[in-house]
Amino acid sequence: MPLSTNLPLNDECMAVLWTITEDEPMLRTNLTITTSELEELETIRHPAQRVEWLACRVAIRDLVEAQGVPYQGLVKDEYGKPHLINLPWHVSLSHTTGWGAAVLHRSRPVGIDIEPVRDQFTRVVPRVLSEAEISHAAGEAGRLAVYWCAKEALYKLYGKRQLTFREHLHVEPFADGADQLIGHVRLPDHEAQLTIRCFNTGPGLLAIAY
Repeated sequence: MPLSTNLPLNDECMAVLWTITEDEPMLRTNLTITTSELEELETIRHPAQRVEWLACRVAIRDLVEAQGVPYQGLVKDEYGKPHLINLPWHVSLSHTTGWGAAVLHRSRPVGIDIEPVRDQFTRVVPRVLSEAEISHAAGEAGRLAVYWCAKEALYKLYGKRQLTFREHLHVEPFADGADQLIGHVRLPDHEAQLTIRCFNTGPGLLAIAY
């Protein structure tokens, strides 16, 4: 199995980050993959991306089985958000080159994102920040990376497509190095305040919203 790091959250929420060291055949061993998942996998042509896709599912399988119940695979809804088959718990997955991550929450929606810190954040991220967020980030790559990763986690938690990072997802100002942030989803018919945990780990940053 890939090398794993368990991330401390709470009794209801558990997450794992995998350093991917195995190839596709090894990751597929004893992994339940549904017909719809196989169809999705076949659309992924790049070998490394196929391995990352599989590693996320190995990670969520292990989180489920650690709760003492069998893992029966995932199904995606009309928005592409994954759900466990025959289990009421909430899950989210993320991957990047060489890394896979998964989170499970027993009672509420959850979102996870992992990101390497890249120079392009200084060019791309301000386009999806509010004016207040841009002011707080002050062009610093580290803060921009936190905003991006945190908003990706919020987006995955909400799991629908009628929102934009700039208008509907907001992160309150944070101290540099903070490991817990406050996020908001603000829509005309829905508002929610959420906790976002941030970890400097793996490829750079990992954020979990719940």
